[in-house]
Amino acid sequence: MKKFNVLTLAAVTLFLTACGGKSSSETTTGEEQQVAEKKGEVLVVNFQRSKVDWKAFHKGGFSPRWGTLSIKSGEVSIEANELTAGDFVIDMQSLKVDPASVTEKDKKYSELESHLKSADFFDVEKNPTAGFKITSVTNLDTPVKDAVEGANKTISGNLTLKGKALNVTFPAKVTIVDGTATLQAKFTVNRTDWDIKFGASQADPAEWMISKDIEIGINVSAAKK
Repeated sequence: MKKFNVLTLAAVTLFLTACGGKSSSETTTGEEQQVAEKKGEVLVVNFQRSKVDWKAFHKGGFSPRWGTLSIKSGEVSIEANELTAGDFVIDMQSLKVDPASVTEKDKKYSELESHLKSADFFDVEKNPTAGFKITSVTNLDTPVKDAVEGANKTISGNLTLKGKALNVTFPAKVTIVDGTATLQAKFTVNRTDWDIKFGASQADPAEWMISKDIEIGINVSAAKK
């Protein structure tokens, strides 16, 4: 499994790295920004109903791999029925590879999981968590290609992987009903921005077939304590 990789999180996203053609919605990445102040009522993330998905490919869209990460803790705040802030901690040790994504007879999903948790990628022994902290939420008035269906907001936040924080911006669908908030998003990041560079060097043709892009899916539900 020396030629694989994944995404977290991070997601939150949270999250999570492998290979991949950039198939999800437009995402911008920049320097870490000031975190949004929590205003209004604070809701707690429901861990049983929330998760981070990752999906990635080898260059050209071949051999897709996918799996999940768990959210360890998290809160969002709402005011006047609008999302104002939020932060999430992603459990990197929970990284899972879906066995259905590894179909080659000579490959094992468990070996890929171990490799992704190693120092080549997320080094979960030294970095057991990743994080995402919202820095701004604005209305999304113009539909964005390949965004999650029903996207109505643009969210920016600091995504921390392996101890490095960068600000990412992406479209999301935010729904607030009867004191429960849900947040759904799908976007792509370049793992090398967080110095996760295994298999990314073009100096060795045996290594650079792993894509730098990771598709991240977020599905978070939060409610009153």
